[in-house]
Amino acid sequence: MYRKELLRPLAVAVIVFAVALGIGIGAVRLEPALGEELLDLFRDQVAGIVTDANPLSLAVNIFLNNLGACILLFLGGASFGILTGIILGANGILIGAVLELVRQQQGLFFVAAAILPHGIFEIPGFLIAGALGLHLGRALLLELQGLEDAADTARRLGRYFVRLVVPLLLVAAGTEAFITPALLNLLI
Repeated sequence: MYRKELLRPLAVAVIVFAVALGIGIGAVRLEPALGEELLDLFRDQVAGIVTDANPLSLAVNIFLNNLGACILLFLGGASFGILTGIILGANGILIGAVLELVRQQQGLFFVAAAILPHGIFEIPGFLIAGALGLHLGRALLLELQGLEDAADTARRLGRYFVRLVVPLLLVAAGTEAFITPALLNLLI
């Protein structure tokens, strides 16, 4: 199977995201006002898209929002992986900053309850989409050297996207809409 070829780009995606996450956390620790600004940005750009009182509608909105982000991660590979790396980094910084600010205000247990149930599906989906985008970028570079057919690689990677990323995002959206709010209500 093709999975061995995805290990290196997956490792790169994880490293970029983790470093950016650390930068976001560190930035808020150094400058809490930055965290407030990023939280406002998060509310405007992300939370506003997925806000809905009906859990089923919320799940659909969350799924579509995350699917759009993951499609951008994958297709960002067409920029030789540059756009994919930027998206991974920007999301890592934003998530790290928001998590640290919420941790400071609500505590680590609240953050864990808010993130872990759906994050165990959503974050791997996000990172796999990033790995697919990075691998696509590599395939384009190799095609320029006459060593690979990037269109063929893109088709194979697209099948991985549908088989791996989409189901992870579906489960994450359902969990985030139905389970996470119930857990948070127990804590509030």
